[in-house]
Amino acid sequence: MFETIRNAWKVADLKKKLLFTIFIVVLYRLGAAIPIPYVNSTALSTSMLATGGSIFAYLNILTGSAFSQATLFALGINPYITSSIVMQLLCIAIPYLENLSKEGEEGKKKINTITRYVTVALGLITAIGYYKLLDSYGLLIETGFFAGLVIVTCYCAGSALVMWLAEKINENGIGNGISMILFANIVSRLPSMAGTLLNYVMGKGTYTKLDGTVANVPVWAGIIITVFAIAIAIAMVGFIVWMTHSERRIPIQYAKRVVGRKMYGGQSSNLPIKVNMTGVMPIIFANSIVTIPSTIAMFVNPKEGSFWAGFFGLFATDSLLYVILTFVLLIAFAYFYISISFNPIEVANNLKANGGSIPGIRPGRPTSDYITKILNRVTFIGALCLSVVAVFPLLVNIISGNNLQALAFGGSSVIIVVGVVLETIREIEAQMTMRHYKGFLE
Repeated sequence: MFETIRNAWKVADLKKKLLFTIFIVVLYRLGAAIPIPYVNSTALSTSMLATGGSIFAYLNILTGSAFSQATLFALGINPYITSSIVMQLLCIAIPYLENLSKEGEEGKKKINTITRYVTVALGLITAIGYYKLLDSYGLLIETGFFAGLVIVTCYCAGSALVMWLAEKINENGIGNGISMILFANIVSRLPSMAGTLLNYVMGKGTYTKLDGTVANVPVWAGIIITVFAIAIAIAMVGFIVWMTHSERRIPIQYAKRVVGRKMYGGQSSNLPIKVNMTGVMPIIFANSIVTIPSTIAMFVNPKEGSFWAGFFGLFATDSLLYVILTFVLLIAFAYFYISISFNPIEVANNLKANGGSIPGIRPGRPTSDYITKILNRVTFIGALCLSVVAVFPLLVNIISGNNLQALAFGGSSVIIVVGVVLETIREIEAQMTMRHYKGFLE
């Protein structure tokens, strides 16, 4: 990997793209540090919005702590991600959009234009909701109409600017713009995590006892926690890399055909079905759904000891029900996302049109049924792998007595980081291959 990056710097065109991507990421991180008028950032940093296991904690990870600081890019890339997912679903449900998706480059441009409008609309709705949330927690210095207009406009403009930065990476940089911004946000939290582990090693870390009192973690325990955390991180990275590269290959045999004096076909190939074809999308969907009850609890603020307080407590990140729901939803959304992103009937028809077939399987409907059966098995294995990565940090958090709450969404963060790195390296290698540069293969 490092050899590939080093050789990429020797190619002038790739070097410009890498520098441009780094420049855009730096601009984004600067925007994530610009404060917004009329917001009490000091009170915000100690409020429930900056802590806890609700959906806000998850959004804080995806925005690189900008959400908990109420900066210009507090909404992050989330409106653009949501808009892209909505458009992807609508391209299947609405015939007009489905036809546009099949029209090639022109249709893709029209869909991208509609996606931008949807992003701006979602950004406006989210900005208004975020403003109301800040107001309900008493985190605004002024609450008049003008102050609200300024805050909502800043956040809506910030989400549109983030979308523009992501598209600039797609056009002139390396990698996917959305993925690169998410990668930068998650990596930006590494220094604070390293500082936390250093405090454990130095005996400055704290934990909450069963009686609710706070005490210092002994040095020997801090060293064990640090070594354990590093070992788990390395093991998770290795497991995700293995899971990302794993695939089930269905053999394909092409029939021979004679055209003039030449014979075509007769070759053997394969149809690769990746174990982790869904990527991190099921985790994003599952976390968004399972954290809704705890998010509602932050709005209604039920009285301690009441029925509703106990009910919402069942869905906290340190409860067993939360872990079970996350596991079930991950598998459900994995199958859902595969059903809308991979069409076995279309693959079978393409194979039949090109004279290809699976050995021992008749073309047409039997081929699509066979591919569906293999796809369901592989999807189940991939969903289980994702569940292990996502649920294991939650179990560690429960065992630690909710003292390692930062690990609650650690699994999805690691998947995003590792996936972006692998995707970027593959794109660099592909572009170097197009330029007939063989240095990274030697």
